[in-house]
Amino acid sequence: MVSQKFTVKNKSGLHARPAAVMAKAAGKCRSEVIIKYGDRIIQAKSILNIMAAAIQSGSEIEVQCTGETEAEDLKTLGELIESGLGE
Repeated sequence: MVSQKFTVKNKSGLHARPAAVMAKAAGKCRSEVIIKYGDRIIQAKSILNIMAAAIQSGSEIEVQCTGETEAEDLKTLGELIESGLGE
């Protein structure tokens, strides 16, 4: 298992569009992907779970990847989050 903390940069947080980008990217990962937000554990491959978490701009999240491609998956998702998830 590998993990890293990130700050959400999107002005509106992880609303529908960035949540969809995140879920789609996580869905392509061969490892299990979890987002920790406060005391919540969110399945990153589900757009509904990401949106339901109501992650706001400036919030700190932790992305955890577990599986055979965990390091590669974490790097890919981290770059996506840092770039603003398409916004």
